[in-house]
Amino acid sequence: MQSSIDISWFELGLFMTVLIIPFSINYYFQLELGRKISTSVIRMTAQLALVGLYLQFLFDLNSALLNIVWLAVMLCVGASAIVDSTGLPKKILYFPVLTGLLFGLVPMICLLLIALLKPTPLYSGQYLIPLAGMLLGNSLSGNIIALQRLYTAFKEKKSEYEGALALGASPSFAASPFVRSALQQSFAPIIASMATTGLVTLPGMMTGQILGGVDPMVAIKYQLVILVAIFVMLSISVTTTLLLAIRTTINHSGLVRIAINK
Repeated sequence: MQSSIDISWFELGLFMTVLIIPFSINYYFQLELGRKISTSVIRMTAQLALVGLYLQFLFDLNSALLNIVWLAVMLCVGASAIVDSTGLPKKILYFPVLTGLLFGLVPMICLLLIALLKPTPLYSGQYLIPLAGMLLGNSLSGNIIALQRLYTAFKEKKSEYEGALALGASPSFAASPFVRSALQQSFAPIIASMATTGLVTLPGMMTGQILGGVDPMVAIKYQLVILVAIFVMLSISVTTTLLLAIRTTINHSGLVRIAINK
């Protein structure tokens, strides 16, 4: 296996000219997405460059305190992004979402670092930050789907929910079919992805490692670890988020305090 092939900034700049294709499609079909595409590409480039510089500094310094602070920032930004994307009130749901992410991330990170990878030191930024980023990044969509599905169900099946309450069911029992459906919907994409990984798709992490010169079997082991960790974290975080959301947004009489906006 040869080592990773570096890409010069000039070569990267030339490659970026392929963006002419989506811009041309936008112009031809009058999609009016030119400004959004330009803004997204510029932001992506600037943000990745800044993050690259920061991570290089973070890895060189390798401070336990700084790594934990960065992890906390990732959690807070992730929770905010989830609630914003759902169109639900952030004031009410931010804490349940943040708690769900925290309960899902911390045990999996500890298990990966302490029991499996065992880096030196254990808080090594080279392992802690990328692992946390992959776990959090792949949990965002699942939480968004679950929350939207839950509160859409309260809106669309209001009579079913109120009927269960009228028959004497507790609010949590009356809401349980909605929670079950929300969990099923949020788990469906990752279950389908795991079922087709290797046959239909080659995950980005494994592809990157192979391109970087890592033995394919070693890359596969890492990918299996990451996929299982992502699924477990998603399961914990979404379940915790939904249970806390139910407790936060439904009072003792069964009244739902919020409704989905979009």
